[in-house]
Amino acid sequence: MSREELHCDVAIVGAGPAGLAAAIRLKQANTDLSVVVLEKAAAVGDHILSGAVVDPVGIEALLPNFRDETDHPFTTPVGEERFLWLTRRMAVPLPTALLPPLMGNRGNFAVSLGKVVRWLGDKAAALGVEIYPGFAAADLVLDAHGAVRGVRVADRGRTKDGEPGPGFLPGPALLARYTLIAEGARGSLSNKLIRMFRLDAGRAPQKFGLGVKELWRIDSVRHRPGRIQHSFGWPLDNATGGGSFLYHLEDNQVALGLVVHLDYANPYLSPFEELQRIKTHFAIRPILEGGERLSYGARVISEGGWQSAPRTAFPGGLLLGCVAGLVNVPQIKGSHNAVLSGILAAECVARAIAAGRAHDELDEFDQAWRAGPIGADLRRVRNVKPLFSRFGTLAGAALGGVDMWAGALFDRSPFGALSHRESDHAALRPAASVKPIRYLKPDNRITFDRPSSVFLSNTHHPEDQPPHLVVSDPDLQRQSEFGVFAGPSTRYCPAGVYEWVEDSTPRLIINAANCIHCKTCDVKDPNQNIEWTPPESGGPSYSTM
Repeated sequence: MSREELHCDVAIVGAGPAGLAAAIRLKQANTDLSVVVLEKAAAVGDHILSGAVVDPVGIEALLPNFRDETDHPFTTPVGEERFLWLTRRMAVPLPTALLPPLMGNRGNFAVSLGKVVRWLGDKAAALGVEIYPGFAAADLVLDAHGAVRGVRVADRGRTKDGEPGPGFLPGPALLARYTLIAEGARGSLSNKLIRMFRLDAGRAPQKFGLGVKELWRIDSVRHRPGRIQHSFGWPLDNATGGGSFLYHLEDNQVALGLVVHLDYANPYLSPFEELQRIKTHFAIRPILEGGERLSYGARVISEGGWQSAPRTAFPGGLLLGCVAGLVNVPQIKGSHNAVLSGILAAECVARAIAAGRAHDELDEFDQAWRAGPIGADLRRVRNVKPLFSRFGTLAGAALGGVDMWAGALFDRSPFGALSHRESDHAALRPAASVKPIRYLKPDNRITFDRPSSVFLSNTHHPEDQPPHLVVSDPDLQRQSEFGVFAGPSTRYCPAGVYEWVEDSTPRLIINAANCIHCKTCDVKDPNQNIEWTPPESGGPSYSTM
């Protein structure tokens, strides 16, 4: 098929914090560079979802004078901090003085990351960066030597069966001297690159969590701008890692969410239902009473950290941000490292282009991020996630605290460097060996069902396009995912995409139109038999998430 070829100096996949930071710094380094950003969402920021309490260190490095501007989104500094251990009937406060210093949030901001990304998008556009929302990067373009020359944009106008429809337009190839992949955790192109170039060789398995979030407008009497609350424990059992957050934003809004580590064992667990359960706790419910739920969404989070981060340089480009797993798990923060990685990548690329280089491997980036502030941030918390996985929530939290205090006081860990033992999908146990979890029906005031939640995510996919959720072996899915594990896809998916119909032969129905692009299925399917690929268009539209 003949495809149009578009050329630029640097192609960037993903208009998130890492991709936009890279684009801005490239233009700051050399205004003559042509920089193109592809974003699969219909508008910049539409697919961005995070807590979020943001450490401004990355923004300060990128835009040192941003505080002098009147339109920046960092308007709610963190004030009061609470950290709770929950049981069904108790909320035990942990004194903040006992927490390791790195867990503090003074100087950080409670903010919508979507607003931050839209603001960065405006900054990039003002510098001459070309940003194309609504264009998904569907595949890689390689040269004769196997180096990445760019990406191919998804075709437009194919029908459900993959054939060209009446308005078919083949996606152009975007070719560049270097290609930066910043598509977020568990990206489809980054997965392909990691396999193709064995970028994870010698690394621990990557780990993931699923963050499920709601945005509420509450009574002004209960609103405390800048107050943040974290908890661990109930409703998750001791063997299931995770925790909740409740952030008071501006305009009487609060962001409420639950992060569930995806190495859980019980196939009957539903992260969505666990979020509904935690809202019934007396430490949370009174804040929401009489309020209005505004939005809903979910997204996987890279949690492997220092020991799981793949080699980020490949022939022709780099992996940035959450694609590379640069999230500080105990702090629940990754956007600052994403921005710092974008800055660092841009500086490496700008130097390479100035030296006349192209399509080669920028090994200096890998060395630089590990030796710099990003590496220091991840190295000092490298054992927290493995300790939770090995010893459970209570013992893991205690040992993780000891580890972080030892790092703060003595710059070393009593545990050395622990590794992650297995991939998340391998942790799931057969249904016959566990006890089913029963969840209560929603009251439609504080707790809700998935269909009404997906409605609030403003998710839309054109009906007549090829399916973007691919089950490689339907027989294996029926025999194992349903027969052995009791169909966990119907529970781990926070959008109700998967449904098993028990006729004479069980059938898996995929409601792809519901997909909110969280990519949990790509991570948690026990046989790795489901692949998430970017749709031609569509997905959620998060306004302020």
